[in-house]
Amino acid sequence: MRRSKKQIEVYGTVSLKKTDMEFLGSDRIALLEKIDEYGSITKAAKAVGISYKKAWDTIDAISNLSEKPLFLRATGGKSGGGTTITEEGREVIRTYRIIQEQHEKFLTNLEDKMGDVDASSLNKFIKKISRQASARNTFAGIVVKIVRGEVKSEVTLVLKGGNRIVAMVTNESVDSLSLIEGSDAYAIIKAGSVIIGIGQEEVRVSVRNKLPGKIISLTQGAVNTELNVELSGRDIINAVITNQCAESLELKVDDQICAMFKASSVILGVG
Repeated sequence: MRRSKKQIEVYGTVSLKKTDMEFLGSDRIALLEKIDEYGSITKAAKAVGISYKKAWDTIDAISNLSEKPLFLRATGGKSGGGTTITEEGREVIRTYRIIQEQHEKFLTNLEDKMGDVDASSLNKFIKKISRQASARNTFAGIVVKIVRGEVKSEVTLVLKGGNRIVAMVTNESVDSLSLIEGSDAYAIIKAGSVIIGIGQEEVRVSVRNKLPGKIISLTQGAVNTELNVELSGRDIINAVITNQCAESLELKVDDQICAMFKASSVILGVG
């Protein structure tokens, strides 16, 4: 949770899921940490303010979803037994705290972007954020080339996986984003702007961005088919095409295809 003195506050929590069920959240992590501290379910439950039964139910739920044991239980003896956290359990706690820290940074950044907004301008801000987040495909990269024209510039990004994306944006956008060769940026491509072509080597179309890859999933809806394509370097691009197109191309998982989109369909961002 992020606290702020501003009129509008941003709140958020981190929850990890497995098989559509909650695996770990802040409350479960707190229980794990207290078990590690006290070596006792009873003391840990009391410390976090829950009943002994709920603590055991929580432990059972975590254990059922964990691939490796997170607890070691001992019974009997002078001390009446106890529960200790395994090294795997401690690693889970550490990982969660790292994710939580990054989440806090995200909220801080979001509040900084909001500024001192009030209720009257909040709706406008939310619409702006929604537009930025509406695209499924967001790729981080480095600007390696800028070719400036009279009105527009051609900007080339290299992604972490080695793929190149070319964007055509206005010179004003280049200046406002302070884009230069070597600077970090991200490319956003709407799934509906991605064209799918069969094969990888012989696809000939007047589109600047042609990225070879393999279909890893296909989901057919009432009108459209959504597919995820794994590119070289493990980047994943999402495309939405009509069912008629998917059927005419006879698309299936593991097909080698080419994901294509116009340079003018690429939105660039920084930060």
